[in-house]
Amino acid sequence: MNKEMSETLTRVGPGTQMGNLLRRYWVPALKSDEIAEADGPQVRVGLLGEKLLAFRNSEGRACLISEFCSHRGVSLYFGRNEENGIRCAYHGVKFDGDGKCVDVPSSPQACSRMHIKGYPCVERGGIVWAYMGPAEHQPAPPELEWCMLPPEHVFVSKRLQYSNYLQAMEGGIDTAHVSYVHSFEVDHDPMHQGVKALDYIKADGNVKFEIEQTPFGLSLFGRRNGEPDSYYWRITQYLFPWFTLIAPFGEHALGGHVWVPIDDHNCWAWSINWQPDRPLSAEELEAMEAGKGIHVEYEAPGSFIPMQSRDNDYGMDRLAQKEKRAYSGIFGFSAQDYSLQESMGSIQDHEAERLLPTDRAIVMARRMLHEAALGLEEGKTPPALDSAEQHVRPAGVLLNRDIDPLEWAKENLADSTKKPVFSL
Repeated sequence: MNKEMSETLTRVGPGTQMGNLLRRYWVPALKSDEIAEADGPQVRVGLLGEKLLAFRNSEGRACLISEFCSHRGVSLYFGRNEENGIRCAYHGVKFDGDGKCVDVPSSPQACSRMHIKGYPCVERGGIVWAYMGPAEHQPAPPELEWCMLPPEHVFVSKRLQYSNYLQAMEGGIDTAHVSYVHSFEVDHDPMHQGVKALDYIKADGNVKFEIEQTPFGLSLFGRRNGEPDSYYWRITQYLFPWFTLIAPFGEHALGGHVWVPIDDHNCWAWSINWQPDRPLSAEELEAMEAGKGIHVEYEAPGSFIPMQSRDNDYGMDRLAQKEKRAYSGIFGFSAQDYSLQESMGSIQDHEAERLLPTDRAIVMARRMLHEAALGLEEGKTPPALDSAEQHVRPAGVLLNRDIDPLEWAKENLADSTKKPVFSL
């Protein structure tokens, strides 16, 4: 990427090209249980360079408004959540869940000029989603498979990452790294054990990719040697603009991420596991809640800051690295990823990188984002706004060497209502 393209892709605040594009999609704002009760405590939320406040009003509706009072700029975090609105603690100015000013005790006639931003919200998959774009262009709510399942089938977590969303998301698109940084982790993580496919991944680090551009984004077909007459295909997806899906291992849960900018330098990394056909088991939930698999342990309850962080070198253990217990010396799938992504700097120097053939999907995703951001300025409709296009599923499968994986995927993965295909 040249400097212009890098600037376009990484700057997400109001009025920026990428910020305008991302605001045309439903944004994961916070977990539903962060605002569990009607008229309960409000919560600060950072999204796309904006400082916002989430709360549940007296009717139980999730609301998202600007954090700051229009009167003197006081944070409404210190206000009172009461009677379907937030009342500023400084002078009693009150705003409803849409940001409309409904009371100015000292000057009732001023209400009409005191409104603040308010964004529509929906709740799906245990997440409060916000639409931050022009009202006339609001799309249908998301329909990713995990959004539409019963709550007991799905586990959702999020964590703070100290990097731009783009380099975090590119780690989700890139599956070549699994053969390296995660190669020892798979041996003892409870959400990956007992799976033949892991032998293929560890044995063949020279993955070959076939990539298909689709209405929803990209399908990635990573080919590794399987048995003498077969290839092991790991099929994952990038769903425009910020979703990635992870192929399951054996009968372990399917997985996915959402990479959401807080601002130019930080992002929320959402991690989701789900079982399409059954509730998650007690053992699965225990492992996920303990931070196994794609989830993390937190520094403190409710902080969403990982215990392994840049402040403690992510728990780096050089002896474990030397003894081949942790490829990078860091334990945990997520920590192994975000430690390396944060090491690039909060916004990596894209002009200095030298890409390889395994980065082709990353290049394609960058171009798609860049073209869509520039196209929006020219009045073109952004891609992948139809939520029905999100009905896809990842898979890992052993196929005879003469079978075309793209044709196989069209038959088996194009509709996520079909029975899931598990890897070996």
